Amino acid sequence: MVRVLNLHGWEVGAAEARALQFSLASRVSQNDEIISARFVAGVDISTGKGGGPARAAIVVLSYPELEAMEIRVAEGTLGFPYIPGLLSFREAPLVLAACERLDLTPDLFLIDGQGFAHPRRFGFACHLGLFLDRPTIGCAKSLLCGQYEEPSAGAGSHAPILDNGEIIGAALRTRTGTKPVYVSVGHKVSLPAAVPWVMQCCRGYRVPEPLRLAHRAASGDADVMKRGLTADILNR
Repeated sequence: MVRVLNLHGWEVGAAEARALQFSLASRVSQNDEIISARFVAGVDISTGKGGGPARAAIVVLSYPELEAMEIRVAEGTLGFPYIPGLLSFREAPLVLAACERLDLTPDLFLIDGQGFAHPRRFGFACHLGLFLDRPTIGCAKSLLCGQYEEPSAGAGSHAPILDNGEIIGAALRTRTGTKPVYVSVGHKVSLPAAVPWVMQCCRGYRVPEPLRLAHRAASGDADVMKRGLTADILNR
């Protein structure tokens, strides 16, 4: 079971949201508080295209087998507008509602989004990490800020993402010949540890397996939802 902390309310405007990010960023830990894992979770959200409700999905996998063990899905409307850099205020409440219903307790969460690689060093993975008080890693498919030199073509190669001379993440090639993913610290994990954790969760796709299955569950993929798992849909 996952306990969700109540660090602040979500009924805020853009200016207050940015102020909260600046304030909470100092609480993010980049120390490794995970040595081994039994369960790894992937977190993704589908934002309700065509006027439908948004759907947040948490898929918990055994580790290192990466077999899906539990799915929780929460559906509802998003109460915060789409503003780049403030996506956690739009998406986190629905994700946390799904997390609260987990029976298993993941040792590590992979988040489809930024962590430390964020203009205020407080992306979605950092925000969720503080609310969950669990190790989290941001693994995004696009870059929000910073620059990097292209890593070599082989799987596992990576290059630092720099922003004004500061290392904020890593561009990681998870599959030979594909575009890299962008890995950054969420909470309670160092960047040197986050990169191998992401690679160890890959199964031949560009996107790590926990995030690949979470994306499918958030998109309503029937094959994922019919695996005989504990699937639960919440309406908020």
